[in-house]
Amino acid sequence: HMSTVKHILAKKKPGTVTMNADETVLNAALMMDRLEVGALVVTDVDRFGIFTERDLLRRVVAKQRDPDTTILRDVMTTPVVTCRPETSLLECLAIMEARYVRHLPVMDNEGICGLITNRDIAAFIKAHGS
Repeated sequence: HMSTVKHILAKKKPGTVTMNADETVLNAALMMDRLEVGALVVTDVDRFGIFTERDLLRRVVAKQRDPDTTILRDVMTTPVVTCRPETSLLECLAIMEARYVRHLPVMDNEGICGLITNRDIAAFIKAHGS
């Protein structure tokens, strides 16, 4: 049988690291550092985004924006490519490759239920096969 996103979510710590779009980049960076994650989901009033280490580098540092006054809404990636718990891991890898992303928020009927990375998929396939 083919492995799906829910197989990975079952092994990860529950919950998704999220932050409000009005928060500063500095607070996001501090949280990412403390939790040792490379991305977080950004919640906004009527949509959501993702903020990654790459966004920090390209949209904040390289543009010489002040992390203490720049808010996530202005530098997050949106719209976001997502997957579902039943999406196969190989399909996720194809999406990541096509869209040049390394993180995929997982959506179920209730909303965001997780976040998987290309590293999660590689580790799972190495341990269990695809």
